[in-house]
Amino acid sequence: MNQLEEIRQRLDLCDKKIVSVLEERMDIIKEIMVYKKENGLPILQPEQEKHQRKMLMTHVSENTYKNEILDIFAYILENSRRIQARTLFTHNILLIGFMGVGKSTVSSYLSKILASPYVEMDQEIVDKEGMSINKIFEEYGETYFRNCETNLLIELQKGNNQIISCGGGVAMRDENVAEMKKNGKVVLLTASPEVILERVKDSDERPLLRGHKNTEYISKLMEERRPKYEAAADVIVNTDHKRVEEIAEEIVVKLTRGE
Repeated sequence: MNQLEEIRQRLDLCDKKIVSVLEERMDIIKEIMVYKKENGLPILQPEQEKHQRKMLMTHVSENTYKNEILDIFAYILENSRRIQARTLFTHNILLIGFMGVGKSTVSSYLSKILASPYVEMDQEIVDKEGMSINKIFEEYGETYFRNCETNLLIELQKGNNQIISCGGGVAMRDENVAEMKKNGKVVLLTASPEVILERVKDSDERPLLRGHKNTEYISKLMEERRPKYEAAADVIVNTDHKRVEEIAEEIVVKLTRGE
């Protein structure tokens, strides 16, 4: 055996050790998630990731391969999030609710913290149709747009572990709710009319509120939709004056505990 073959053998042995250690790390991540669920501990702890990064920076501060190691650990942490998500959920999470309750913001955060695919239904439809929602309403009418929503939901239920932000009217159709339930848990986000108005007052992308940006109209429309929303929901979370981290944690806790 020449010297190059000996070096390659050492490399093979090193790779085997890496695989073994990574497998052990992933098993530990699963064990942590199970322990949290069983003992009612906070599930999402972004501050723990910050602590891990701080410790890692200390370990590699003088290392010749500091940047390369940090790059690899970024992938390791991302995959740790995926393992957490798969341990917690085997289904999609769909956020429903009236416009302005925070569906997009919360969905985006959940997607990041759980390393799960994020789907914004309104944006998907805009991309597919090649025009804004306002334009779709003007050109083809509301029924056409609602059919687009239904068709997209059917397509989305083929995937797993997705965080899906649904348009405000999605839960109004029983067939949509049936599709959501096939492979998902439905989270209803709520907020007061006053908070919703504050959030949407500067937006021109709300065709149903055109000329009606006031709490009275919002309250009336919310009340009309409330029975459908509540009937579709597996869990309900109010978002008034809460940070996105608090809302996300409440969602995960309620879903994992089957509330």
